[in-house]
Order: sequence, then structure tokens, then C-alpha cells
Amino acid sequence: MNVALLKELAEAPGIPGREERVRDIVRREMKGLVDSVTTDAMGNVIGRKGSGGPRVMLAAHMDEIGFFVRHVEDKGFLRLQTVGGFDARQLFAQRVLVHTRKGESLRGVLTYATKPTHLLSDSERNKSPEITEFFVDVGMGADAVKERVSVGDMVTMDRTLEEVGDCLISKSMDNRVSVFVMLEALRKAGPLSCEVAAVATVQEEVGLRGAQTAAFSVDPAIGIALDTTIAADHPGGTDAEAVTRIGQGTAIKIMDSSIISHPKLIDHMRSLAEGAGIPHQMEILPRGGTDGGTLQRARGGNVCMTLSVPTRYVHTVNEMIHRKDLQATIDLLALYLEHAPEGDYAL
Repeated sequence: MNVALLKELAEAPGIPGREERVRDIVRREMKGLVDSVTTDAMGNVIGRKGSGGPRVMLAAHMDEIGFFVRHVEDKGFLRLQTVGGFDARQLFAQRVLVHTRKGESLRGVLTYATKPTHLLSDSERNKSPEITEFFVDVGMGADAVKERVSVGDMVTMDRTLEEVGDCLISKSMDNRVSVFVMLEALRKAGPLSCEVAAVATVQEEVGLRGAQTAAFSVDPAIGIALDTTIAADHPGGTDAEAVTRIGQGTAIKIMDSSIISHPKLIDHMRSLAEGAGIPHQMEILPRGGTDGGTLQRARGGNVCMTLSVPTRYVHTVNEMIHRKDLQATIDLLALYLEHAPEGDYAL
């Protein structure tokens, strides 16, 4: 498993609308894996390979949740605009990188606008945090900050990819891990039985926007979104609320808030996994969505589903995946690309 490539993808900064550094990696890696690589007006990277058989579109989004600089205060502190869904309770005392228009990456402290703990009253200490009350301190005087930082600069979490036991953790497994899955499945697959459009999409975290335009352009017969999903198999919930469990294989999604997967495509994918002994689990996600939600509805609609990598601590700086689940997702996707026409999807 090419962990070095996953690390490069995960550590590259790229919030919605600012995916260019991730896009450069994807374009580099797609060369040699596909017949042609193009980039559309929104910034989606589309790699096409094969001819004959059904047209299958893969969609894996490049963007991570993050921030824009919204305001530079007179004292040099930075106020932020969220881009994507953060849980404010997970943001205390974090380190961030401010990526400026001039190409600098300034390290800063993301912290809550409050008094030190020694000075707090009980009511102040128990107050629920609001994201609008966080700010960034880059450790410079106000004049230096105003000279180097502008409204609209990108801010991302300052975390690297690390190996932890049998798992990998990073700030942005959602969804760089699925971009990695898409690339590695193309690398692994034998002779294709279909025409593939492998799309690294933009702006998923703010409304599935890139996938919408890319799917309209590609016009697939079959759509497979690739994403992470909740693995709440840890303290804080019940077994019924776990959704998936890490280490038990790739997740074949039945439904989430954005999509009800095509039942016969689910059956085909499940049969392939069972026949090849690929560990897998069935997923129902009560809340949340993926590119599949808009991919499914492109033009006149298509046969669509989502294949997920179970992930603990989603939308935090320590998103955790299991190596076994990652490999299972690559294996099943590669196998599907070899057998796509064998599915009977008529309703």
C-alpha cells in the first residue's frame, strides 16, 4: 500500500473552492493510469479510460472542511468563516496553517475567545462554544499580519498523517482516502469491461457542487461515489448507532440523507465481494450525504450507489481509518470495474 501517496494527498491543503494543490497531485498520478486527463471550469479532474460497455463514473471529492479568513482585527487576530461542517467542541487549542495569497503558510493557534480557565466563573466555563467565537493568532504584530494575510486566505488544520497501530489518522481522510482509493483501484484493475470516467470532484463539503456539473458532462450509465462514512464504534454511542465498524471491511451504502442506492447495484457489488472474499459491511447512515446524491440525479438519472471507507472521528483533526478497510475498498472497486456489465440493473 502506497502510504506515502496517501500522506501527500491528506496533508495537502484544499478547502472547498481551493483544491488546486490536491488537484495537481491527482493530475500527476492519473497520467499513465487513464487515456486522457482534463480539468473542467469548476476544477473537477476527469480521467477517462477504456471504451465499450457501460459508462461508469467514479466520484471522489478532493476538498476538506476548513476556513476562510473573514476579518483581520486591528490587533492582528484573524476571524474565520467556516467552509464545511465543524463541531466546535473539537476545535479547542488547535494549530492551523494560514495559506496566504503570496504562497506562504503561516502557522497559527486556533483558540476560543475566552478568559484563561483560572479566571472563569462557573457559568462561563459551562457555556457551549460557537465557531464564530474562535480566532487565529499567528504570533505577529498587527502591521505584519495585515501585510501578509488577506480576507479570503485559506486556513487548514496543521496535522500530518500518522500510523497508529493498525490504523492511519489524518486531518482529511474525508475525503483524500477515497481519492487514493480511486487512483489505486485504477492501478490495480485488470482489463476493464466498461468505459470509466474517474472524477476527483470539488466543493462536496458545501453542497455536492462539483459532482453535479461533472455528472452532467460525463452522463454516466452507472455512478459510484467514493467517500468516508461514520464508524461510531467507540464510547459515546450505542451499538445500534455505530453505522459501521473499522476493521470489518469496506462499506456498501444502502442509504443516507442524499441517496438511496440502486438495489440491484448493491446486490451486484455485494455478490462480487462475497465471491472474492473481500471483507465488507452494509451501511445505513441516518444523516449526511455524499456526491452520490447529485450524481444519481444527473440528466435523466442513472444506476448509482456509494462505496465507503469506515472512519472514526469524522470532521475532526484525527480522522481514523483501518488499513484492512482501505485495502478492501480498493479491491472491491477494482473488481467491479472488471465486471461492471455483468450486473442486471433493470427494474
